[in-house]
Amino acid sequence: PPPYTGVWTGDSKLCAIGVHCGNHITSHGLALNCCTDLSWFEHIVPCGLEGKGVTSLSRELGQHVAVSHVLQPFLDSFQEVFECTLVSSEEPG
Repeated sequence: PPPYTGVWTGDSKLCAIGVHCGNHITSHGLALNCCTDLSWFEHIVPCGLEGKGVTSLSRELGQHVAVSHVLQPFLDSFQEVFECTLVSSEEPG
């Protein structure tokens, strides 16, 4: 929920998005929880956000969702949204 970054469902974060700038270098990335062991988040305050939870695609859909199941659709959508062509030296997965 605004003003928090990432992808949310209710009060639970499904995907973290980050950008870091320093020493003339910009890094960015995301972490999409597919089939993450969410029990680890019980020991920390995820993203420093008190009272907010963390979830995964597997939990939300009620079935196991492996990274390999979402990788190609994600890459396809990324190319479409950002109007680019992704190049890799190896096959995804």
